[in-house]
Amino acid sequence: MAQHASSKKRIRQDAKKRLQNRYYKKSARTAIAKLRELTDAKEAAAYLPKVVSMIDKLAKNNNWHNNKAANVKSKLTKFVNGLA
Repeated sequence: MAQHASSKKRIRQDAKKRLQNRYYKKSARTAIAKLRELTDAKEAAAYLPKVVSMIDKLAKNNNWHNNKAANVKSKLTKFVNGLA
């Protein structure tokens, strides 16, 4: 068990941040799955920037590795371009 006040605070902060990170990751995964299910090219093209923005935010905050983010964005862009 933590003894110092600073370590107790750090535990509280980490728990809060962990929940936030889980929320943002899950939201992005859900958005990616929703994008992959789309069959209309215009609808997918309109939805792609929102998903890419979510992915960029995850990469910026080090929740996802930069290379993973780049790979996912590339595959999604290819998918959307293939619908057209």
